[in-house]
Amino acid sequence: MEPHRIKTKMELRVDYTAKLDDALQRLHDEGRYRTFIDIERQKGQFPHAEWTRADGSKAPVTVWCGNDYLGMGQNPIVLQAMHDAIDATGAGSGGTRNISGTTVYHKRLEAELADLHGKEAALLFTSAYIANDATLSTLPKLFPGLTIYSDALNHASMIEGVRRNGGAKRIFRHNDVEHLRELLAADDPAAPKLIAFESIYSMDGDFGPIEEICDLADEFGALTYIDEVHAVGMYGPRGAGVAERDGLMHRIDIINGTLAKAYGVMGGYIAASAKMCDAIRSYAPGFIFTTSLPPAVAAGAAASVAFLKTAENLRADHQAQAKALKLRLKGMGLPIIDHGSHIVPVMVGNPVHTKMLSDMLLEDHGIYVQPINFPTVPRGTERLRFTPSPVHGPKEIDALVHAMDKLWSHCALNRAESAG
Repeated sequence: MEPHRIKTKMELRVDYTAKLDDALQRLHDEGRYRTFIDIERQKGQFPHAEWTRADGSKAPVTVWCGNDYLGMGQNPIVLQAMHDAIDATGAGSGGTRNISGTTVYHKRLEAELADLHGKEAALLFTSAYIANDATLSTLPKLFPGLTIYSDALNHASMIEGVRRNGGAKRIFRHNDVEHLRELLAADDPAAPKLIAFESIYSMDGDFGPIEEICDLADEFGALTYIDEVHAVGMYGPRGAGVAERDGLMHRIDIINGTLAKAYGVMGGYIAASAKMCDAIRSYAPGFIFTTSLPPAVAAGAAASVAFLKTAENLRADHQAQAKALKLRLKGMGLPIIDHGSHIVPVMVGNPVHTKMLSDMLLEDHGIYVQPINFPTVPRGTERLRFTPSPVHGPKEIDALVHAMDKLWSHCALNRAESAG
């Protein structure tokens, strides 16, 4: 029998590489390892792009999963504004907003956004994720004892902000106003409260019950916080979102939006009262310690916001294309979710099959749509999510519909009535 001995330092060392291998292999085994698709967008040709294969060869693709919903990333007015700003100021902002990083371009963009949402002020962040996280995690510092009531399907950025805020939180079942009422009624009526939810939930494309939530907020004395990330630019007479479309913007205390989707550039923001924005900018580490957006990005975003305030025809075309695609897919019996928004999820329900469909669409048909798997959506609800735009014309829709019909049969997947 080998005598007892003390293990050496080398024998006790953790094999970090092996642990990384294990973690990555778990994703492969579950069929949800994500790969980057190298594409090069072609100026003026959206939604067409060039895909670089693993062997270095190139092939044309049509992008069907982008968030540049209206093609504004290619709009000449936006591009010219960015060119002018970079020629005038250079590349970066040179600092945080508090230290040399506030320019006329940032102020102009914030003024455009405040006007868009009918609020006194707006505050820029480097992304809508940071805007959600920084704002929601800061609010309890401003309202001690705050309880945040958060929809169960809120975006990861909202979940993270609520989790990190150190205050009380309540999770209400998705879009379940009665459950929200029960939670509000059970808490101290004198305590500060905030209800956080979305106008459009991007994975299913369903709408939040804005008016009903605002009614509850009035009844229980709560603030309202809405994420309009997948709606700004695309809904409402001036593109301010679903709350504008429904005539409810004045009832929302804090509106979160993005500049990286319908506006085609980059960045996020909140719009609220001047005092609310002042307090957030003064207390939120995610704002205070982050270098501000490059002036050229702010200039392009401001031009995009201004342009879309009057582009009702573009919004109408966008909705028409989404309806056309949904009708065609439903006609083939594919299980799509249709809540009336511009988002078109086709349910597959298995991560391996979803990845397989995505790969075959890309390699055999030149159609790029990314598989959506856990943790973005619950297990068993894996899907392909299509995001049609005004420039996905009849030719692109025909190609997609025929490819989906062929591959659905090839993979022996069930056809069913609409899932929505």
